Amino acid sequence: MTDRPALALEGIGLQIGGATILRDVSLTVAEHEMLGVIGPNGAGKTTLFNIVSGVYTPTSGRVLLAGEDVTRMPIHRRARVGLGRTFQTSSVFPGLTSLENVRQAAQARLGAATSPFRFPRPTDEATTAAHEYLREVDLAHHAGTKAGVLSHGDKRKLEIAMLLATDPRVILLDEPMAGVGSGDVPALVEVIRRLHRGGRTVLLVEHHMEVVLGLVDKVAVLHHGELLAVDTPEAIMANPTVQSAYLGEAV
Repeated sequence: MTDRPALALEGIGLQIGGATILRDVSLTVAEHEMLGVIGPNGAGKTTLFNIVSGVYTPTSGRVLLAGEDVTRMPIHRRARVGLGRTFQTSSVFPGLTSLENVRQAAQARLGAATSPFRFPRPTDEATTAAHEYLREVDLAHHAGTKAGVLSHGDKRKLEIAMLLATDPRVILLDEPMAGVGSGDVPALVEVIRRLHRGGRTVLLVEHHMEVVLGLVDKVAVLHHGELLAVDTPEAIMANPTVQSAYLGEAV
């Protein structure tokens, strides 16, 4: 066991074309913690995720994953050391079945050939793992279903299963409820809750406040690229500074 945080951001700043997008953001996420990041459009939430995942390199500060400096590490290497992310837009292969989608991710982790045209053995390691992760996200009954015909909520579950197949230590979920019908939200929330209960560290950006408040251990509030507050959901909702900053604004 280690007391190092799963993820630490130290003085993260980002300037693009002379504009300050993020300013001196410092944040730690403990092992097995779920943190929600909230703020209005333009606050810097997705930009922060892009820096953590390696899409952007900050102009100042450091990103530490389990104590290792990954600030300038490329995306694929961050994945190898345990960082996984979903995006706002769906990223499944629509012409492949759910099982084939997850199997591709499992093969990549296991170092096996990743061609979708290679006929898999039903008992090989990647296929067995794919079935396991589909069960974990309640999609076992859709193993043979083409991903393109799944509901948007089930596509989000499939993305999470693909992510789990890479065996991440820290998971970034960027607006997982975006585009999901109201009827699919409770089941998707339960899948995310299960990730947390399973001991995984999760960072969540989400506009649905009721979802955030019902899931996370702590909430980080971004405002104009700066970290306004970090606290429990109850304390954040009672924080007068947060109330003043967001009165009348959807967070």
